[in-house]
Amino acid sequence: MKTKPIIHFTANYLLAPTNQLTVNLIGCGGTGSRVLTALAEISHSLIELGHPGLHVNLYDDKVVTTANLGRQRFARSELGLKKCVARINNINGFFGTNWKACPYQYNKENLSGFKNKGTANIFISCVDTVQARFDIAEILKKFEMTNFNERYRPYYWMDYGNSKDTGQLLLSTIGEIVQPKSKKYQTVGLLPFITDEFKTLLVQSEAEDNTPSCSLREALQKQDLFINPTLAQFGGEILWQLIRNKWIANRGIFLNLHDLKVNPIKINTPLSAPVIRTLIRKKTAA
Repeated sequence: MKTKPIIHFTANYLLAPTNQLTVNLIGCGGTGSRVLTALAEISHSLIELGHPGLHVNLYDDKVVTTANLGRQRFARSELGLKKCVARINNINGFFGTNWKACPYQYNKENLSGFKNKGTANIFISCVDTVQARFDIAEILKKFEMTNFNERYRPYYWMDYGNSKDTGQLLLSTIGEIVQPKSKKYQTVGLLPFITDEFKTLLVQSEAEDNTPSCSLREALQKQDLFINPTLAQFGGEILWQLIRNKWIANRGIFLNLHDLKVNPIKINTPLSAPVIRTLIRKKTAA
């Protein structure tokens, strides 16, 4: 008997929303500053295709320093500005959008006074600490049990993470997405959180040095020049497929930029510790 392809069908609201899709992008460093450009390109393209496009809220409390120049999307004239303000001003001026800069951390304390509690249809995290991921996951799990109107109902979480020249990104659903009946495909409505599947890997990585770099030279010792934009482009493609194609067969990737290797994470691949170790060995093999 022939096995059906395993896929995830996109939540209906993302395909035909009554308003722009809301996106919370958390983090505006090496990866986040590039992801923002990808989101602007996706939004512009969707609008040209008759879709309302995206509205993005960018959260980051850090300022632009000389160490950010060259590897991140900032100019010397933006030194001292809040990263999110500089990037949102740049994107709004270039694409004519009205996206919002939120110059503070995305956490429970800062979100408590928000009318919609800081929710959105899509969450994208580009953070540099393990604890920040677990804090985001805690907030999103509470959102699962809260009733929101569709404009602010949370559906997906994409998380990016990387070391010097390797990295991963993973798309998760916030709660189970109802899947249509299909004779051609086997469908999966629940894509687990990275903090559930990668817990061991994340805890192990917490001991890594995340202290700020004082120069570009020092920054490049910690993260290679093209690891962030490469991950950002792959993540943009997954989001583009999710909205444009209406389904996905891959929910993320493992990337080894040193060896120029990419391993897709299939919808039906459970990321247990042995599977993660196997994929890491594959991607780091000479």
